[in-house]
Parts: sequence; C-alpha cells; structure tokens
Amino acid sequence: MSHLRFHTAGESHGPALAAIVEGLPSGVPVSPDAIDHELRRRQGGYGRGGRMRIESDRAEILSGVRHGETLGSPVTLLVRNRDWANWTAAMSPAPAENAGDDEAMRRVFFPRPGHADLVGALKYDRTDARDILERASARETAARVAAGALAKALLGAAGISVGSHVVSIGGIVAARPDELPAGLNAASDPSPVRCLDGEAEGRMIDAIDEAKRAGDTLGGVVEVVARGVPAGLGSHVSWDRKLDGRLAGALMSIQAIKGVEIGLGFEAAARPGSRVHDAIRLDEAVERGGGYGRIGNNAGGLEGGITTGQPLVVRAAMKPISTLMQPLGTVDLRTGEPAEAVRERSDVCAVPAAGVVAEAMVALVLADALLEKAGGDSLGEVLRNLEGYLERIRARGIFVAA
Repeated sequence: MSHLRFHTAGESHGPALAAIVEGLPSGVPVSPDAIDHELRRRQGGYGRGGRMRIESDRAEILSGVRHGETLGSPVTLLVRNRDWANWTAAMSPAPAENAGDDEAMRRVFFPRPGHADLVGALKYDRTDARDILERASARETAARVAAGALAKALLGAAGISVGSHVVSIGGIVAARPDELPAGLNAASDPSPVRCLDGEAEGRMIDAIDEAKRAGDTLGGVVEVVARGVPAGLGSHVSWDRKLDGRLAGALMSIQAIKGVEIGLGFEAAARPGSRVHDAIRLDEAVERGGGYGRIGNNAGGLEGGITTGQPLVVRAAMKPISTLMQPLGTVDLRTGEPAEAVRERSDVCAVPAAGVVAEAMVALVLADALLEKAGGDSLGEVLRNLEGYLERIRARGIFVAA
C-alpha cells in the first residue's frame, strides 16, 4: 500500500518552519502561488494578533518538485519567520554571549495555564519554558498548511475538494444554510470570521472586540467538508485503519483543539436510532458511491471507518487561546513561588484560521487514504487505479438495479 507521510520542524521565533512530505506520486501539479494562497488564508481572520502583521508567509520549495510537478521524491517546504530578525540572540542555536541576561534571552519562568509550558518543562527537564512554548506554538501550523496544500493538489486531481467554515465563536452559533454552497471557501473566506451567516458574523465580531477589551480570549467550532470523496477509503479491519479515528487524531493534534465530531456527532447520542442512521437507496447520481445513495448524511460520509461516497463532514472545537492579557495565577519554575503567567504576544481569537488548518489536516489524511486505496508511483497510475475501482463499484450498482 502507498502512504503519504509528513513531518514538520521549527520553532515559532526560529529562522524558519519546515515540512517534509513523502509519498506523493510523480506528476502532481504544484503551484507555489496555490501554497502561498493557503498560507495567507491561515493568517487571516478577525481577532488575530500582532504576529500576523509581522509575518507574510511564503513557502520555498527546496526539493521534490521540478517545472511545476512532483518527482515522486520527498518534497521539502520552508516557511521563513520574518520575526527571526528580532530573536537572533534569544533563539540562537549557538551558545549565547550574554546567557546570564534573562531578559535578553527572553526566558520564561512563569508558565501559562492551559499551554504546554509547565508539563513540557517537567517532561523535558527545562527551567526556561521558552524551550517548550517555541515548538508548542500554533505558529507550527504554517508548515502543516503548506503540506496540506500539496495534499489538496493530489486530491484536486482526483476530483476531491476540501473546504471549511466557522460554525460558532464564543457561544454564538451561526445559522446553517439548508445547503452548503458548492464553493465553500469562496463563500466563507470573504467573511472576517469565515462565517456563512451575516447576522451571526456581526455578533461574533462584537464578542471578539469585547474579549479584547477584557484581556480575554475566545474559542469556537469549525466545520470541514470534503466533496467528491469516493466510497471505500479507510477500513473496518483494524483500529488504526479506521478513517474516522485517523481524522479525529489528526484534528485533535492541532493546537487548542479539544473535541471532534463527525456528522451528527454528539447530537446523535441524544436521538433514537431511527432519527440517526441514513437509509440506503439506489441512486445513479452517486457515482462515487457505486450508485448507492443515502437519505440524509447524518453519518457525515463515514460508516464503520469507511467513506460512503457522501460528503465528508467533520467539526473541530477549539478552546480559547491560553495566553491572556489578564493573566491567571501560576508559579515560578525556579522557586515554586506564586506568580502571574507570562504575557506572550497572542491572538484574541484564531477560530477562522483554525478552519484553514483543519482543512489541511483533513486533506493530508484523505490523501493518505486515497493512496492507500489507489496508490501508484505516478499521478496517472493513481487516477487509473481509482477509475478502475469506481467502474467496478458502479457496475455493482447497475447490476443490482437491473
């Protein structure tokens, strides 16, 4: 089986972030502009902090691509940190000349509740939480989004699209349209909070403004929708091959994500089964489901850890950002004495950006599952394998109908 793997590296205020993506077949079209577009989307959204005014993320392709196509070898992407110029001493890989100056070294001795500061310092035996928070920072997601853009390129060639929108911010829930727009990102991106409900958008913006005045932060929920996903991705045969588990793990790995739902999610637990499960019927229009359709999509496009051919619908809940301008109580890592948590430059609300990161993670998981099902060394081979499989399941539906 073919697989897609990726790895990121880099610190928030280091020279750069990097991503290595391995397993892409040759011939996948790669546009630097498309990658940079995804990076710009991640930087947007109402409620972002000062860091986004400093950075202007662009990806440098260092390997694996020639003349706009992948070679089949690992692709290396580099996203430089412009703020590195202000941190060359504090984040220098070499021993510092003024190592005794805690302020110049920007050391952090007062860990922030809700962040990895304290537990990371305990695990890795550090006194300066800067050694932890630099890597734990959500700045790392820029590398994920760059990698996700490559996955989207593969999926797009196979007729699969991935988009997202904001469902709620700070307890303000957007009204869901009867039918999501076909171009989901084209509809949600123009909104400052990436919301499809204009009335809720205004209230979300007001809530973010109020949280900023109070020195507080807000979380929310984003929804990712993938269309064109063929039936049969994932598997029921082993726990680590179930696609719903793989998606949940990928989304939960995003900084500040604390919950994942698929389809109805938690609401299904409050309903009787007759109002949860999607009745099956023959429907020739559902070509990527073998002509087997569903009445509704409460399952969110997944049954038994396997895609159904319906749109894949996944939601992720983001907690409020841990850095508060009105800091909570903590302790001094050097002495154990009570203290106030450090104030790091941060966002008030990053939920709109979280949707873009969630898209990237869903795309990476789906691209891996696609290669697992229809893998090959070249894009042409992958597409031929996929079409052969789709023809077979369509023939099954036609046979039953006949």
